[in-house]
Amino acid sequence: MCTLKAVVHGGRVVVEEPVDYPDGTVVELAVVETGDEDLTEAQLARLDASLDASRKELEAGKGIPAEEVIRRLRAK
Repeated sequence: MCTLKAVVHGGRVVVEEPVDYPDGTVVELAVVETGDEDLTEAQLARLDASLDASRKELEAGKGIPAEEVIRRLRAK
């Protein structure tokens, strides 16, 4: 099974990347809830900024290995 990303435009589902399926191929779609549907634009902007800052920290080697996080949580 292959996962494709698509967007609804004018009531039609439009796949963002070209596909290599013959005409007439039937595909089944499932709507994925992203969890951010209830966030305001300001909240989404803060979330994006926070995720970007976290990514930069990880790239700079400032991350904590998952095993260490789990160990700390279990110690509480």
